[in-house]
Amino acid sequence: MTYQAFYRVYRPQSFREMSGQSHVKRTLQNALLANKTTHAYLFSGPRGTGKTSTAKIFAKALNCEHAPTEEPCNTCATCISITNGSHPDVIEFDAASNSRVEEMREIIEKVRFAPASARFKVYIIDEVHMLSTSAFNALLKTLEEPPAHVVFILATTEPHKLPATIISRCQRFDFKRLSSIDLLERMKIVLEDIELQYDEQALKVIAQSAAGGMRDALSMLDQVVSFSGDKLTLEDALFVTGSISQEVFYDLAKALGDKDIAQVLALLEKLISEGKDAVRLSEDLITFFRDLLLIQTAPDLEDLLELASSDEKFKTLANQFTTDTLYGYVDILSKTQQEMRFSHHSKIYLETALLKMAQFAPGQPITQGTIQENSPMMTQSTGESPNVADLESKIASLEQIVLQLQQGGQQQRNAAPAQQRQRPKVDSGMKINVGRIQEVLKVATKKDLQMIKSAWSDVLNQLQKSQSALLEDAEPVAASSNAFVLKLKQGVYCTIGTNNGTFSAMSTILQPLTGVAYEIVVVPEDNWLKIRADFIRQHGLDKQVHSLEETPADNVNEMTEPLFVEERIPSEDPLVAKAEELFGKGFVEILEE
Repeated sequence: MTYQAFYRVYRPQSFREMSGQSHVKRTLQNALLANKTTHAYLFSGPRGTGKTSTAKIFAKALNCEHAPTEEPCNTCATCISITNGSHPDVIEFDAASNSRVEEMREIIEKVRFAPASARFKVYIIDEVHMLSTSAFNALLKTLEEPPAHVVFILATTEPHKLPATIISRCQRFDFKRLSSIDLLERMKIVLEDIELQYDEQALKVIAQSAAGGMRDALSMLDQVVSFSGDKLTLEDALFVTGSISQEVFYDLAKALGDKDIAQVLALLEKLISEGKDAVRLSEDLITFFRDLLLIQTAPDLEDLLELASSDEKFKTLANQFTTDTLYGYVDILSKTQQEMRFSHHSKIYLETALLKMAQFAPGQPITQGTIQENSPMMTQSTGESPNVADLESKIASLEQIVLQLQQGGQQQRNAAPAQQRQRPKVDSGMKINVGRIQEVLKVATKKDLQMIKSAWSDVLNQLQKSQSALLEDAEPVAASSNAFVLKLKQGVYCTIGTNNGTFSAMSTILQPLTGVAYEIVVVPEDNWLKIRADFIRQHGLDKQVHSLEETPADNVNEMTEPLFVEERIPSEDPLVAKAEELFGKGFVEILEE
């Protein structure tokens, strides 16, 4: 015969062999004895907790030749055929690979036929949450009122994905994660059956890694047995499961207690280099310090220890820390673990957490806002009775402080208007490229600026809404053959547009519209006015500015034309000015013929 995995060979065949889930076993057995079984059941819970095994045991108990009975006999022909998976009236259906409505309709059509050789026709639908909406709708009516000889058992790990109409038509049983004791007992039965010696501490390591799943525990046990020799040892279990030994946790905790940061970081580096996962390591550290708390507060509950043991050295280690310190360690690690799940640098987070723990003082709360030792509240809480004279002097000093605060507040209110007038503007942190703007101004032309403005409305329409809203008050003010200056209302808009890619998107959109890959130089409005004035003064263009109203447009230097756009607006067509006032400059396009 071919080799079979432990979780298949040692699958429970009766309620008596099941580990845990006592509430499920008791309810189903009572219903079997009283002959009060219903037509539909829903088994939900984590993986490897016995949902499918329970469904098969229940199907055998329903159809056993000795029924009604609380346990299947496993000796009659019906029980044997159900165990082997060959009984025609017990149908297992995998919804994960048969989720379409066609497969569900095939089942529904066969429901009305009577069982071939059993009392009940049992349908076990595994991973039922994978069914499509159409399949659920097709199943709905049959699930509510099936024939008297049909029983549906639905199994799922994600009951929240099931429609409420399906759940309301079933008796629901929630399977819980198995305890470490249940996992240990089952693994001991397996090892005793195969006559292999074992170290009980190794089984605890496997149970801890299984996280409450029996199938995971037996699968890891199978792997460790294959790796081990004549005896299953702790070292073998640690190596196969990737867990960490007690000694490493002991050394790490002792280094934290001694505030030996170098040793703490060296141990962490060694663990990471051996392939240990930082997130898993943080979980194990939380469990270890929880064990130390348990040793310190409830030393009689040795069976609940997972990573630490009840040896004398661990008791000594636990007593080296105060309860507040251990609570603080667990709190730091828990918060760090939440942050690590959203980062690719989990090792750095764990290193930072260990540094915080090494610097954590016993009794010091993690949050701020501690009461000073000499404060009246602290004196009162310690139970000491302060002297009356001391209290009177403290009250007098407090009254003096309050009086000074009131006088100072009045002075601040009187000085507030002056300070408000002199308050400087908030710096947006945007660095203006004045040199590049002046380079554009030197070669700027009216033709280039008009080309940008003619395509401006199309650019705004093609940008995202958030980006176009940022450019609502923006305006091109000067343009050359390969760059243009964009004026924005405030400097913060320049920073936001640079960070969210607004200006790069503008350049990409402008290129097919104008045939030029423009460089966009942004400038706040206040800075633009100053830069423009300085440029006019430096190049002796003051006279042109003063005589602009009297100079025909054709005689104005083409290079300086963009600088005087704003000055020429009052002398333009009043209809254009009115349209711009009503709809905004960005939505008015002037076509020159």
